[in-house]
Amino acid sequence: MGVSLSKGENAVLNRDGAPPADVTVGLGWDVSAPGGPKVDLDASAIVVGADGKVLSDRHFVFFNNLSVPDGSVRHTGDSRTGEGGGDDEQIAVNLDGLAAEVEQVLFVVSVYDAEARGQSFGQVEDAFIRVVDNVTGREMCRYELALDAAKETAMVFGALYRRGGEWKFRAIGQGYASGLAGIAADYGVNVG
Repeated sequence: MGVSLSKGENAVLNRDGAPPADVTVGLGWDVSAPGGPKVDLDASAIVVGADGKVLSDRHFVFFNNLSVPDGSVRHTGDSRTGEGGGDDEQIAVNLDGLAAEVEQVLFVVSVYDAEARGQSFGQVEDAFIRVVDNVTGREMCRYELALDAAKETAMVFGALYRRGGEWKFRAIGQGYASGLAGIAADYGVNVG
């Protein structure tokens, strides 16, 4: 088991002193009212440069754009139910394959069609994000979110980021009432 993080904490990603080259970011959650209306959550990744903005609209990875142009960040598929244990959705990141201008990769989860369905993270529990080394299968770090975000419809769960030649992970847990569109706009993604 890897490092358990709290909101705002960071972890250096390494394997016996050597940084991993290839990781999977697993995101999971449960619906808090079983038998109630289905809540469809979607994981996304935003690949960001030094200016804090997405490198291009094609560097916004989600269910309708499963990979960045060079394939270094790939969404493995959409789970519409979130049922079962373990990761509900995964995003694979080839850290060695990321372009030099990439400063961070943000991981976002949003409630699909939240406004029309009247749904929010208030209907979600046991949410987590974890980083797994694809070579060893070892979970390097995990952040279990305390969901006090009853009105929020999207959340930045965490981020992989590069500092001093090392890759690190930051537990963020920042909610947005403006949904995925609000997060995308903050990072310069053209959603229009």
